[in-house]
Amino acid sequence: MFGKGSEIKKGALLNYATIILTNVVGLLLTPYIIIKLGDSEYGIYTTIGALIGTLSVLDFGLYNTIVRFVAKYQAERDHREQENFLAITMWIYMILALIVLIIGYVIYLNLQYYFTAMSPAEVDLAKKLFIILILNIAIGLPGSAFTGICLGYERFVFPKALGISRYVIRSLMVVALLYLGGKALALVILDTIFNIVVITITIFYVSNRLDVKFKIHSLQKKYFRNILRYSFWIFIYSIVAQFQWRAGHIALSNFATPEILGVYAVGIMLGGYYGAFSSAITSVFLPRATQMTVNQASAEELTNEMIKLGRISLLILMYILGAFVLYGKEFVLLWVGPAYLESWIIALLIMLAYTIPLAQGFTGPLIEAKDKVAFKSSTYLIFLGIGTLIGFLLGKKYGAIGMVSGTIIGWIIAQNIMNYFYYKVLDLNMLRFFRETFRKIIPSQIAIMTIGYLVNMINGDGWIIFIFKGLIYSLIFGLIMFNFGTIPYERNLIRQLVAKIK
Repeated sequence: MFGKGSEIKKGALLNYATIILTNVVGLLLTPYIIIKLGDSEYGIYTTIGALIGTLSVLDFGLYNTIVRFVAKYQAERDHREQENFLAITMWIYMILALIVLIIGYVIYLNLQYYFTAMSPAEVDLAKKLFIILILNIAIGLPGSAFTGICLGYERFVFPKALGISRYVIRSLMVVALLYLGGKALALVILDTIFNIVVITITIFYVSNRLDVKFKIHSLQKKYFRNILRYSFWIFIYSIVAQFQWRAGHIALSNFATPEILGVYAVGIMLGGYYGAFSSAITSVFLPRATQMTVNQASAEELTNEMIKLGRISLLILMYILGAFVLYGKEFVLLWVGPAYLESWIIALLIMLAYTIPLAQGFTGPLIEAKDKVAFKSSTYLIFLGIGTLIGFLLGKKYGAIGMVSGTIIGWIIAQNIMNYFYYKVLDLNMLRFFRETFRKIIPSQIAIMTIGYLVNMINGDGWIIFIFKGLIYSLIFGLIMFNFGTIPYERNLIRQLVAKIK
């Protein structure tokens, strides 16, 4: 059995492997799925996926609560309290699964009244996909508890390795199914089967390897109070995560054709990949933020850490954003075809709106460490809700572009409020953050974009010319940014990274 330190390191590596794998495989697999399903069926498939995804918030934050309390009881070696807690949460999960089935059935009966732009055949397909995925969610909710237990025991390798194995095998089977003539219905059935298999394996691991027991010893109010108190704001923040882009997808589906919904889905996916690269860095800084908070680090020290992380994130973001501005349109045309050209604009708008919040990634772990999640969750929930409403109104005239524009308006308002919150409540020097984070990087990026624009004038079509231009852009970015955009600390960091690769 791995030691805890080994588990944490291996789990972190597997986490990065998961992010890279899902992004790369997603980019490779998406055009194949679109070709095999067709634009209309792909739009229905992604829309039902977005709708089902919103129901996953009915987890009510129990997953994170299980991780937290199991870790607590393990540290205290209190097996009786752990057994009692897990038994109660499992009963809560069963009730939530029943609620999901009831809500899902009501939505199922009324889908045809909401999807007004779909034909009867398209609505029929949507309903079939929906009912299978509702069963999937109902099974997955209590099943996720067992993964939470693994993490609470600091057994990171098993669930991460199982997740990667599932993703790889599932991707191969998706290719095989579509090659043999399978459609969207076959894909959701495949996902349901995988869900059941993975949950079964995880239950076996938890029961036999970790020897975890579920037993109600007491039904005192304190158990429910502790569970709800911890899970409530996690639940609110999970709603925010759903509102961010899926709510817009669902709102758009009220009046848009399946083809437009598919275009929107591809744009959202590309925008999501942009955030994933930066989030991979910031996700490992929660322990650092917590340690600095516990040690009562000064506002200046916290601002310094935020600037340090912000500049590293911004260097990565500028490379991706610059490439997507210059060559993203050509990439989308080669990748999924001219029917999805609007996806480039949607993704670009998301990237532009995301850049500053992602560069401020240290504030996320810091807010958690200082237990200030409530304000952040409430702010984003309110203004993303308003943004979705604005997007709904704009979308009726401007389609997918209007929908995403409304969502971004809500996002930007919320972000400006949070900047004031960082300054006033967290006592961070935001003016210094913007001044020092963007110093040298932005002038260097302007020079890179100017040369990159000239590179884009190279004649020729196809992947070979596209890759050639991308390599030239990468070389220009590396040379200019390393020599003129970075500070000594960052140059040393890059040198160390290159030395390790060698």
